[in-house]
Amino acid sequence: MTLSTPRAETPGHAAHKAGTLSPREQGVLWDMEEHFWTSGEDTARATTAANAVMIFPYPPGILQGDHIWNHLRERTGWRSVSMAERRVTRCGDIAILTYRVSAEKPDVPIFKALCASTYLHDDDRWLRISHQQTAVT
Repeated sequence: MTLSTPRAETPGHAAHKAGTLSPREQGVLWDMEEHFWTSGEDTARATTAANAVMIFPYPPGILQGDHIWNHLRERTGWRSVSMAERRVTRCGDIAILTYRVSAEKPDVPIFKALCASTYLHDDDRWLRISHQQTAVT
């Protein structure tokens, strides 16, 4: 006698419906992400939601809102940045970029990390709502 086990059905919830971005949309997001690293605080702020959350290697740790910009004054403006192992996941109006970064600037050791940034498509514009870095040694 063979017993069959019922297969779990994937719920119809929106989080289970993965989507894709067009190559143009992906290019826009990757350009925004690179400029987040290389163009300084003003550009990073212009592409980031006011209530965004960012997680950086300790210190400073978890930052939100205006506290982000005090930290980023010192941590943006990298001379060069290389993003490898790029992946994009989309669910509705949310896109998540994940990648391995190597960033450098004068008089600072090369910074290597695993990163994830989450973007919300709102009012025909992408805004970063979170960013996370895990340092790689």
